Amino acid sequence: MNQQPKRAIVIGGGITGLAASYRLTREAEKRGIPLHVTLLEASDRIGGVIHTTQRDGFLIEHGPDAFISTKPWAKALCEELGLADELIGTNSTMRRSFVVQNGKLHPVPEGFYMMAPGALLPFLKSPIFSWRGKLRMGLELLIPRSNGGDADESVADFVRRRLGTEAFERMAQPMIGGIYTSDAENLSLKATFPRFLEMERAHGSIIKALLAQKRQAKTASGTSGPRYSLFLSFTAGMQTLVDRLQQVHLTEVRGKPVHHDGSTGAYLHLNTRATRLQQRKSGTGWQVSLADGEILEAELLCIALPAPQAGILCENVSPVLAKKLQAIPYASSATVNLAFRREEVAHPLNGMGFVVPATEELSLIGCSFSSVKFENRAPAEHVLLRAFVQKERESSESSLTEAALRDIANLLGIKKEPIFSLVSRHTQAMAQYQVGHQERVNEIETLANRLPGFALAGNAYHGIGIPDCIHSGEQAALALLCEENR
Repeated sequence: MNQQPKRAIVIGGGITGLAASYRLTREAEKRGIPLHVTLLEASDRIGGVIHTTQRDGFLIEHGPDAFISTKPWAKALCEELGLADELIGTNSTMRRSFVVQNGKLHPVPEGFYMMAPGALLPFLKSPIFSWRGKLRMGLELLIPRSNGGDADESVADFVRRRLGTEAFERMAQPMIGGIYTSDAENLSLKATFPRFLEMERAHGSIIKALLAQKRQAKTASGTSGPRYSLFLSFTAGMQTLVDRLQQVHLTEVRGKPVHHDGSTGAYLHLNTRATRLQQRKSGTGWQVSLADGEILEAELLCIALPAPQAGILCENVSPVLAKKLQAIPYASSATVNLAFRREEVAHPLNGMGFVVPATEELSLIGCSFSSVKFENRAPAEHVLLRAFVQKERESSESSLTEAALRDIANLLGIKKEPIFSLVSRHTQAMAQYQVGHQERVNEIETLANRLPGFALAGNAYHGIGIPDCIHSGEQAALALLCEENR
């Protein structure tokens, strides 16, 4: 007699939910477990913040334009999906970036890493720092290790303690704040940059650690070089990953979700919002109520939503868990894509972009030279720029565009209007890893682990990047299947 398939529901069709759904499906096949996966997405498209479109020959990223290759999970998934030949690295001849200082772009000194110099001469020659600031950064070699034990501290406090105020304000704040769309004064060092904490513990100095790494890199230079660049994208943009995941494992179901019919595989339901969770009276399995009144049932459940939304769903199941999830803050972001003819931009664009310290008091957080950073982003003799704007200062699309264009025009020597501009917004999309974040996540996971057949995944817990989200979704899937096998 055929075994009745188990049922799994994944709520949230961003990259985390897609990774969870894919891994549930593939791993169940490997283990010989009949499984029916239902993927619920409240909007009319999957991919979450990952979204690529074309316009007049320009390739426009509305969300992330790349992923980091040193975290293996995204790269490994791409290879598993047969996408290795479509991966592209950043422009190897333009891998430097700029930072704004006194209204002008200056190259980040060669060897400088986030907050500290890893090469002496380029650092000393740089006009970004005053001689007083350079001296204070050099004194980092003599600053003793922290005796704070395991206590967390903010990134801002760490940088100022070790390297001084200039290092923080002129380099670390724009570099790190831009990555996390976050105020470094509240950003947890342990949760975001534990590597720097390990550098301090192992070497007693960030600069010593960077110099040691440089020596190791020289020693290893005779071996085979890296196969991939640090940041990777796709020839046709980041949407490639989303489209391939859908193509290889999802069947889209139009109309109302139906009760499980005994089939296996993964089934996508767009425009389908989950509103309430409830454990079945038997104590095993879940009931998921939908906005249209339908109720779905499953033995396994993965919530791949922003933590506050996950918290709302969990209110009926575990009020304590719900409260802790809703306490994780999120930030919004806005970008403005601007297209120009190449001759209209005076700056040589001899880098991948720039970041802007808060002390410059501009509307920009930074700007990516998209058509320089990656190939196939703009037609010949054209450029595509992508401005990251401080949304809280400018709200309407017209004011966002006006603010971005004003600052970029001054910095890059642009006197013409763009061919077109396109604003992209992501509301409450970026989890904020505030001081004490790891402890909060430990508490959340302890509570979640008490719920049978239940898993949380997303950018709220152990990393905000695409590789982190993929890993989170895959780990949630594997944990659910292991629990089901017990």
